[in-house]
Amino acid sequence: MAIETPPTSASAPVSSASASAPPRLSGRARLVLFVLCAAQFMVALDFSVLNVALPVLGKDLGLTTTGLQWAVTAFALPSGGFLLLFGRIADLYGRRRLFLAGLALFGAASLLATLARDPASFLAGRALQGLGAAVIVPTGMSLLTTTFPEGPLRDRALGISGTLLSLGFTVGMVAGGVLTDTLGWRSTMGLLAVASLGVLAVAPRALEESRTADRPRLDVPGAVSVTGGLLALIYALTTAAERGFGGADVVVTLVLGVALLCAFVVVESRTAAPLVSLPMLRRRTVAFGNLGGLVTFSMMSTVVFVLTLYLQEVLDLSPFATGLVFGFQGLLSVVAGMFAPRVIGRIGARRTLALSLLGQGLFIGVLLGLGEESGVWPATVAVSLASVFHLGAIIAYGLTVTSGVPNDEQGLATGLVTTTQQVGLTVGIPLLGVLATTQDTLFDGVRTVVAVAAAILLAAGAVVAAGLGRN
Repeated sequence: MAIETPPTSASAPVSSASASAPPRLSGRARLVLFVLCAAQFMVALDFSVLNVALPVLGKDLGLTTTGLQWAVTAFALPSGGFLLLFGRIADLYGRRRLFLAGLALFGAASLLATLARDPASFLAGRALQGLGAAVIVPTGMSLLTTTFPEGPLRDRALGISGTLLSLGFTVGMVAGGVLTDTLGWRSTMGLLAVASLGVLAVAPRALEESRTADRPRLDVPGAVSVTGGLLALIYALTTAAERGFGGADVVVTLVLGVALLCAFVVVESRTAAPLVSLPMLRRRTVAFGNLGGLVTFSMMSTVVFVLTLYLQEVLDLSPFATGLVFGFQGLLSVVAGMFAPRVIGRIGARRTLALSLLGQGLFIGVLLGLGEESGVWPATVAVSLASVFHLGAIIAYGLTVTSGVPNDEQGLATGLVTTTQQVGLTVGIPLLGVLATTQDTLFDGVRTVVAVAAAILLAAGAVVAAGLGRN
């Protein structure tokens, strides 16, 4: 099903104003977009809504500091590890069907986490939430790109989706503090259960089934190697954030993850129906687009993490006031999401991606000017302007990777997009978070992370510009 704008009469003159006007979505298109964006927003909310509640949750359930780390890791492992697999299964057996199953699983898992009375049941609920997210994210993105045809309509749909994705993280940080203070930590998980039920009530009537025309066999060896490799890699990096890279389990799983991902490349080069098409990975748009996406997600999530520490531990802001800082950041992201499709329409997705990475790196670099007694506004303005460029990069990299890809390979392309997104969100903090905790003071650690993140973003912007700028 492709949703297009209403045709204009052949005899009717088209003014320059109407020609440049943004595409208009039909009522059905808006309903489809609402369902898909609401699901993505809900998953994004889950990444941040629990953060403020973790100390209270730990006392209530008897979770140790290590257990609190697993409250995050239990979600991150399946949500990042199974994305490619479920993206391909959706291509073969039906995107709508799998999307609805993912919503149901996510809702049931959120209810289990809400009602948990011990650490085991809570962590089981978090792991099942992550598995549901691994289904929802790639199938939702595939439904979006196969529903809206390439061009202005898809640009606008991805712009709205990217805005809500960014806003979801911000709203989660604010809502987590408010809900925990007023209704307790269980309300953060209950909110997700109610949200998934609401989306599930509307989705069956809004979405039509979508799958590839042929039915090739599922690439089981590829699925096992890539899923095992991603799980091992994410486990190693998240565990290293807590104990460093010297632990035996970290080293073993890190080596295992790299070995399995190398085996995945070998398997995909020899199978008749690969899970990931290696020629697709050799496309410059796919390779450099995903590089930009990986960098923008990993660096921004890390900067937000260390800036949260800076605001609370150095400037002595309360968790609620810290949430309001990121609330302002979210408002600017919404504004950026309204204008990003127009910018992309003028200069193209590739150029927008490169410029967005450079702009993000520049404003994150501005944070190096903050001191131990700085006011809150300089940090707020700098991170908010960095977020404007971050949102531009989110939308531009999704468009860059998926443009020109046939519908029967959209699940593969969007699986790569969403895997990049989830892996970026998962690995950024473990990789750079170690720098924040190994310096003499927290303030020195924050400055080190900010400097490294800015340098990586500027370098990635230059590489993406060079890679996508060649004829």
